[in-house]
Amino acid sequence: MPETATLSAKFQISIPKAIRAAQRWEAGLTFAFIPKGTGVLLVPVPERERLKGLAKGASPKKYRDRADRF
Repeated sequence: MPETATLSAKFQISIPKAIRAAQRWEAGLTFAFIPKGTGVLLVPVPERERLKGLAKGASPKKYRDRADRF
């Protein structure tokens, strides 16, 4: 059975401990809410330092724009 949470009167939700532990989420982590159909996708926002070097070796010459798709 999936974990559940209840929206409080202050519009807050506590993430169940099993989910927090499995994802290794700590207090103070920032999340993005992305609407998906009738639901919402909850995604942790990475810290700026963790993004350093992510695009290493990427070449803008090989970039494809949406205009060249069928």
